[in-house]
Order: sequence, then structure tokens, then C-alpha cells
Amino acid sequence: MDVHNAFFHGDLEEEVYMRLPPGYQKEDKNKVCRLRKSLYGLKQAPRCWFSKLSTALLEYGFEQALGDYSLFTYEKNSTCLHILVYVDDLIITGSCEAATKQFKEYLSAKFHMKDLGFLKYFLEIEVAMSASGFYLCQRKYALDIILETRYLGAKPIAFPFEEKHGLAFNTSTLLEDPKPYRRLLGSLIYLGVARPDLAFSVHILAQFMQEPREDHWQAALRVVKYLKSDPGQGILLRANTNFEIMGWCDADWSRCPYTRRSVTGYFIQFGESPVSWKTRKQKTVSRSSAESEYRAMADLVQELKWLKRMLYTLGVRHTQPMIVLCDSKSAIHIAMNPMFHERTKHIENDCHFVRDEVVTTNIVLQHVQMTYQLADIFTKPIGRDGFWRFRNKLGIHNLYAPRGDIGV
Repeated sequence: MDVHNAFFHGDLEEEVYMRLPPGYQKEDKNKVCRLRKSLYGLKQAPRCWFSKLSTALLEYGFEQALGDYSLFTYEKNSTCLHILVYVDDLIITGSCEAATKQFKEYLSAKFHMKDLGFLKYFLEIEVAMSASGFYLCQRKYALDIILETRYLGAKPIAFPFEEKHGLAFNTSTLLEDPKPYRRLLGSLIYLGVARPDLAFSVHILAQFMQEPREDHWQAALRVVKYLKSDPGQGILLRANTNFEIMGWCDADWSRCPYTRRSVTGYFIQFGESPVSWKTRKQKTVSRSSAESEYRAMADLVQELKWLKRMLYTLGVRHTQPMIVLCDSKSAIHIAMNPMFHERTKHIENDCHFVRDEVVTTNIVLQHVQMTYQLADIFTKPIGRDGFWRFRNKLGIHNLYAPRGDIGV
């Protein structure tokens, strides 16, 4: 559903005044207008609108999720409703069609709403539904990026990033206007919502937004050429999957040549469906590869706990342990060994955090060989063969492929 003129519904709590509009006849030139309702352009407008909408949902009987304040849940008898809010756009799902229709009528009475029907397109994300599950992709958004960069006629390439790119200490000419580079990187960052294969490339290129150089721009255009090879790539959230949650974590020790900080990468699957992934630079310098791997494990466990909390909010009781797959035996030993020594005192908080989850059997640690570590693609640039091998295992599919192998 979509809300018409959403910001006009908000009630202002602060005293805000504005000049009289042009053409208004006034005797006293010192008179101004005091706003009672929010307007577009005010800093308070989004917060006022969300407060107004939240009040209406809470009055109906919804509860606001603590794990994500934009999610509201309603449970009464055997009826369940879930609302996901993004500014003036709402996704509504429910267990009963009659209850969903009744709630829509309630919203339409409170606000000027438009029912857009079944979910097909939301925030540049295309959604296709079938008995196989939900397929999410951003094909139109990817094609818009290719069109904006004028690379529709460019030759596509098989992988987005070269292994030895040397961008960190690059001395090529500074771009006269960095705005196109920043705009392109902003688009690629959002494109990564349904494209795990872009995570590491975008992570590297986003570090040069302050002073982008010519070679940085060419590397970004290489990612665009990679998009052209398969703009319809997306993820499939399977309907017939099991409830097993598996997390893969990896770290590349001292990857950053400037700060010598390590790069963390993790990837989470719900059954066979990819649900969460991330590439980011660690906040502190690690003194060993085991330490950097352990910090990556702690970040993954934190994300796993959040996902389990969200499942509980949605009414899913996930009781079995979550599996953490790590290719560092040293990191697993630190998590399993209750004894502390001098080499682990400086990561004591992470040690306690992960070890408590192991003791309570909330997670189970397993060792995986480096060649089968799915999170490896999120920590370092790899060649074409390795990139394609890992990409196929991540659960990325193309709905527009002629073979139609996913049954959507």
C-alpha cells in the first residue's frame, strides 16, 4: 500500500513558523504562520509521519518489533498480520484474507491510501512469487545504471574485480568532478541488496569516494561491465527449505595496506536461501590471523542472534542450534577452550560473547576447509574460476535465464 502525501498527516510538537506565502495580502509585514501540520522539507516531517502511523497501528493492536522498529506484528487468536514500513510504502502480509482486508479498510479510513495489489515491485526490488518461493532481483535498476554510464554497448566481462588491482596506492590523475563516481558507487551499494557477488567490489571502491582517481573510475566501470553480463541476477528465497540456519565467516588478515586492518566477511543461509551477507573492515588491528578470524566469528554470531530474534517476532520458533562454519582451527579452539591466557586478553569481550553462545548450544562451531569457505568471496578478490565457483554456491539465480532452472 502507498500513502498519499504522507508527511502532511504528521502533527508537529515543536513550534515552527514560516513566512507568509507570496501573494497573501497582509497589513502587518511582521506576521508569520505557525505550522500545525508537518510539510515536505521539514526535518521533523519523517519522524512526525512515522509517529502518526505508529500510533494508528498500536491502537489497532499491533506491537512494534524491538529488533526492527519498522516492523509491526499483530496476533489475535489464530490471526497473524505483519506490516513492514518504509516511509510512505507498506508491505502487508497476513494469515487470513478477511483480516487483511479489514485492516486495509482501517488504514484507508485513517489515511488516504492506495492499494497496489500483490507485491511485485518495491523500492527498486522486483519480486516474483511462485510455488518455488520468492525471487528477488533488481534487473531494472541494474539496467538503469548501465544506461546512465552509457555502457549498453560495452563488452561484458565475467568477474567484477581483478586479483591484483593495486588501487590502494594508485597515483593516477584525480577526477576533476568526483560526483559521477560517488553517484555510481551509491547506486552499486544499493544494488547489493540482492547481489551478494558485488559486496567485496563495492566495499573496496567505496573507500575512495573522498578523492577518486581515474583508475578508481575505471575499476567502477568494470563492475558495470560485469553487471551487463547478467543484469537479472538475484536471490531465491525457497519455500520448501528446512529451518537450518548456517553462517559462514572468514577474515583476510591485514588486508588494508593503509591501516593494516583485516577485512571481515560473513554469509548466512536459511536452509538453502541466502538471507544476510556483509563485507566490512574491522575496527581494530589484529595481531594474528586467528584474532582476525575470531573477530569475524563474533560479528557473525551477533548477526545470527538478531536473525533468530526476528524469526521469533514473526512467530517462528527456531529451537535447533545455528551452525557457524569457520576455516580457522585456532579461532574455533579459542571459542571452545574455557582457559584464558595472555594472547587472548585483548579480545576477552568477543571471547565471552561467542563462548556463552557455544555453552548454551545456541550455536555449533564446525571447521570447513578453505576451498569450501563460502565467505571467502567477501574478503578478497579472486580469479574468474574461483569467483564463478563460489557465486554458484551462494544461491544466486537468474530468473531471466533461458534454461529456467529454478522453476519460478
